[in-house]
Amino acid sequence: MDMLKPTTLAIPFFIVTFILEWWAVRAGYAKGRYETKDALTSLSMGVGSVIVDTLLASVGLWLLMLLWPYRVMETPLTWWSFLVVFVAYDLVYYWKHRLAHTIRFWWAEHNTHHSSTHYNLTTALRQPWFGPMTGQIMMAAPLVVLGVHPAFIALSAGVNLVYQYWIHTEAIGRMPRWFEAVMNTPSHHRVHHAINPRYLDANFAGVFIIWDRMFGSFVPELESDKPVYGTVKPINTFNPVRVAYGELFGLLRDCARDGIRPWRWVGRFINKPGWSPDGEHTRSSEMKAIYLAQHPEQAGTPGLPPKYLDRASSPAAVAAG
Repeated sequence: MDMLKPTTLAIPFFIVTFILEWWAVRAGYAKGRYETKDALTSLSMGVGSVIVDTLLASVGLWLLMLLWPYRVMETPLTWWSFLVVFVAYDLVYYWKHRLAHTIRFWWAEHNTHHSSTHYNLTTALRQPWFGPMTGQIMMAAPLVVLGVHPAFIALSAGVNLVYQYWIHTEAIGRMPRWFEAVMNTPSHHRVHHAINPRYLDANFAGVFIIWDRMFGSFVPELESDKPVYGTVKPINTFNPVRVAYGELFGLLRDCARDGIRPWRWVGRFINKPGWSPDGEHTRSSEMKAIYLAQHPEQAGTPGLPPKYLDRASSPAAVAAG
């Protein structure tokens, strides 16, 4: 079954639009920031991702095809079934994306996409070099069992990724209210890429922001708290290889420092980024608690928990609370 590759077909569109945005930003016609080294790194990551995905695509397809004989029904290949699959895949994507911020091993891959301190259309092209090797592709398994051919899923995934390209920009402010209520937009996704405490672990949607509203992870962009981009632990490099695999090597180094303690290794792999076996965590919850300790008047505002009881006197206790 042959399917078009939307991301490949969209490459000319990507090139033309990021050049136009770069020109508009430099000329002062649009909001945003461009840094040549950063943009070139993002473009290099995009090219590398295409190469890796091309080389390893058959592995992901093979993994899902293992389940194909066990499907319980047949999903027809029609335009209307594609719409159904597209929405269903976007729900799968939401949980894949959320887990990529929740499980450090998966964050070691996804960290690449968040590594730029700028937010422009080239940031959308800053993609990982892992392909299907993290195993997250198997989260689409329920769709295969329901009779959706893996190639149909790949088509939905490609269209999903192409949609997300345009939301990586500061040049677009807010869309109409009805659109902001249902769809993922530049405003919503700026929140997702921000490292401000209130914005951590928010807005995981791919196409439809309704998933975040349904599952309690939606945070609006506030004029009073402009997004700051990058990762909590800055990568401080423009080397594409270090951008692609630096967090993975960091995870392995942490395990090496633990010595021969496999239970600690497992903990580091499956817990949230910032988790530590000694209890000195720097997870998003701790960072929000520290921020609230410094700005108690912000308690209960979007993205931040409500005011805590007096018994929780330290940021760590507050976060555990």
